[in-house]
Amino acid sequence: MFKKILIANRGEIACRVAKTARRLGVRTVAVYSDADADAAHVRACDEAVHIGGNAAKDSYLQWQRILDAAQATGAQAVHPGYGFLSENEDFARACAAAGLVFIGPPPEAIAAMGSKAAAKALMEQAGVPLVPGYHGQDNDPALLAREADRIGYPVLIKASAGGGGRGMRRVDQAEDFAAALASCQREAKASFGNDHVLVERYVTRPRHIEIQLFADTQGNCVYLFERDCSVQRRHQKVLEEAPAPGMSAARRAEMGQAAVAAAQAVGYVGAGTVEFIAEELDDGDLRFYFMEMNTRLQVEHPVTEAITGHDLVEWQLRVADGQPLPARQDDLRLHGHAIEARICAENPDAGFLPATGRLAVLRWPAHVAFQRNAAQDAGPSAAVRVDAGVREGDAISPFYDSMIAKLIVWGEDRAQALARLDAALQATHIVGPATNVAFLRRVVNSTAFSTADLDTALIERERAQVLNQPGLALPLAAAGVAAQALAAETAAEGADPWSRRNGWRLHGGARRRFDLLVGKTAHGATLERLHDGALRLGVAGEFWSFSAQPLGGSRYDVLLGGQRHTLTVYRQGERATVFADGGSLELLDIDPIAHAGDHAGEGGRLTAPMPGKVIALHAKPGDAVKAGQALAVMEAMKMEHTLAAPRDGVVAELLYAVGDQVAEGAELLKLAED
Repeated sequence: MFKKILIANRGEIACRVAKTARRLGVRTVAVYSDADADAAHVRACDEAVHIGGNAAKDSYLQWQRILDAAQATGAQAVHPGYGFLSENEDFARACAAAGLVFIGPPPEAIAAMGSKAAAKALMEQAGVPLVPGYHGQDNDPALLAREADRIGYPVLIKASAGGGGRGMRRVDQAEDFAAALASCQREAKASFGNDHVLVERYVTRPRHIEIQLFADTQGNCVYLFERDCSVQRRHQKVLEEAPAPGMSAARRAEMGQAAVAAAQAVGYVGAGTVEFIAEELDDGDLRFYFMEMNTRLQVEHPVTEAITGHDLVEWQLRVADGQPLPARQDDLRLHGHAIEARICAENPDAGFLPATGRLAVLRWPAHVAFQRNAAQDAGPSAAVRVDAGVREGDAISPFYDSMIAKLIVWGEDRAQALARLDAALQATHIVGPATNVAFLRRVVNSTAFSTADLDTALIERERAQVLNQPGLALPLAAAGVAAQALAAETAAEGADPWSRRNGWRLHGGARRRFDLLVGKTAHGATLERLHDGALRLGVAGEFWSFSAQPLGGSRYDVLLGGQRHTLTVYRQGERATVFADGGSLELLDIDPIAHAGDHAGEGGRLTAPMPGKVIALHAKPGDAVKAGQALAVMEAMKMEHTLAAPRDGVVAELLYAVGDQVAEGAELLKLAED
C-alpha cells in the first residue's frame, strides 16, 4: 500500500479520503487555495501545500502546481476526489509522466467516456439504447438549431464534457434555442474548458438511475447495484437513494451487466458510474437509455456504501495499489435502504440562488463517521452519517460549490429510512447563510417522494408543497425569543427583589415589548407579567399563557397556551433563529433606540443577489427597459444567474463591466424613470 498520497481536491471528499487513508496507515497531503488556508480538509491531512488564489482556475485546476506539491512532499499517488481534475485525461497522463499513480481510470478510458458525444457513439456500437438526439462533432449553431427542429421540442442541450447539471438547459420552443445554447456553452467553457454540446430529445417524466461499478487491473469488474438520483433542481441532484424504488431484480441485473460491458469496452479501472435515463412503462417496468459515464467517484457514493457495507474509497486505494477487487459479483448483497440529502448554502425560494457567509451555528444530529459494514450493524449508531467539509465558524465562499455537507441515513426498508431522514433533518441546525434544510424536509415529506412517484421534475411538480412555505409560526418563534430573554434576566438577578430585572412590581403588573422583524415585515410581541407572577405572551392582539424553563445550552422547555414545546434559540446580536419540531424561523429582535434614524434603502434597484462575477450585460446607457427584462448575467458557485429589471425605466449608468467581481447587494446599474 502507498505510504503517502496527495488529495487534489477540497471539502468533504478530501476529508473523507484522509479518514480512510489514515485507517489504512497511509499519510495524506492536502492542497489549498487562499480561501481554504484554514479549511477542514487542511486540518484533516498530515501535511498541506498552498497552490494559489481563491478561484479554482488559480488553484485547484493548476495541475502543474499539484504535481510539484506531490513531488516536493514525496507522495506516491494522487487522489483527485470528484470535480476539478478528477476527469481530466491530461492531468492523469501528467501524473503518470511524473511517476505518480493517478487514483482513477486510465487516461484512455477518461477520454473515451469523458465526452458525452464520444461515449454515446461507443454505446451505440455496443448496442446500448440511446435517447434520440444529435451527438456529432459539428457545433455550428445553425446546424444544432436544425437538429433540434428534427428531434422535436422539448430538447435538452448538454455540455459534452460536463457533469453536475452545468452547461445543461431544457428548451421548449425554437425561438429560445439560440439564447439557451449560448448560455450552455458559456457555462460549459467556464466549468470544463470545453464548450462542445450535444442535443437530445427531452424524455418526459424521466427517472435518473445510475449504476456504481468497480474494475481492477486484473480484469475483474463488478457492479454495486443502482442509485436513484431523480430528485433534482437545476439538473443537479438533491436526494439520492439506493436501491431504486420499484427496480426489479431482472432489470437491475440487465442494467448492471450493461454498465460492466461499457466499462470493459474501454479497459476501465477503478470507480465509475454509468448513468441511465429510465422511463416507467405501463406495466410498471422500466425502459432505460444510456446517458453518460462519470469516470470518477460520485458525490452520492455513501448510499452505495450503506447498502453494501463496503468502503468505496478503500477500494479505490487498493485497486490503485494493484490489488484485486475486495469482492466478486456473487459476494455482493443488498442490505436495507439508504438515502442521502445534499445540504447546500442556497435559497430554494429564490430560484436556488447560492448563499455565502459564516456558519455561525453548525449542529448535526447524533451520527457516526463512516464505518465498515455499517449496513450489517443496524443499530441506532449506524443509522445516520454526516460527511462534512466545514466546521462551525467556517465561511461559505462564492468561489466553490455551495454544498455544506451530505446527510446519509440507513434503514431496514425505505419507510424507516424516510422517517430517519426527516428526524435527522429536523435535528440539523445551521445559522448563517440561507440553506435548503427546511426545503429538504418538505420534499422528503411530500406525497410524491414518500410514495416513490419519482422523476426529474418532481420538485417542479410539487413546488406548491415544497417551495415558498412558511417557516415556524411567529407566536412560537416569539416564545423562543421571550424564553431566552427571561433566562438572561434570571441569570442577572440578585438576591433581593429590588435588584431583579424580571419586571417585578410591588403593585400591578409589568409589560415588555419585542419589536420583531421577519424578512421585511415588522411584528410586535408583548410579554406581560401579571401581579400574581403568571406570564402571558401576546402576538398580533392574541394572548396565550406562557412559561419557560432553560434545558441547558440553547434549549428551552416552553409552555404556550397549554401546549409544550422544546425550542432551541441561537442569538447573534439582534438576529435570533428559533428551531422547533415543526421547523425554524429567523427574525430580528430590534432595539428601537439603537435604530433611531434608520431609514429604508431605495427600492427598484438592480443589485447583485450574491457575490459573483458579471459575465454579460444586455443593456447600455440610454436603453429603455421593462420590468422583468433580462439585463445582466452573473456567475457564482459555477452557475449562471440572470438578473431582470426591477421596474420600467431607462438605463442611466452601468456601474460594472463584464468580468468584474461584485459583492452581494452591489448596485449593478442605475435606472432613471422612463
